[in-house]
Amino acid sequence: MEQYKIDRINELAKKSKTVGLTPEEKDEQTQLRNEYRHAVVGSLNVQLENTYIVTPDGKKRKVGQHD
Repeated sequence: MEQYKIDRINELAKKSKTVGLTPEEKDEQTQLRNEYRHAVVGSLNVQLENTYIVTPDGKKRKVGQHD
């Protein structure tokens, strides 16, 4: 996610706590937050797909695989 969008999320959060948001700003905030969540979950999934556990006997297995 682009930094300017993260900055905008923070601006809207601050404004929400002080003076409140217009309905358009609330919609924008929801859309940006959802986009941020999707980016974080996608990044986490990529990390987990490339994460392995090495057992004491030296065998590697992917995280999430069950024996």
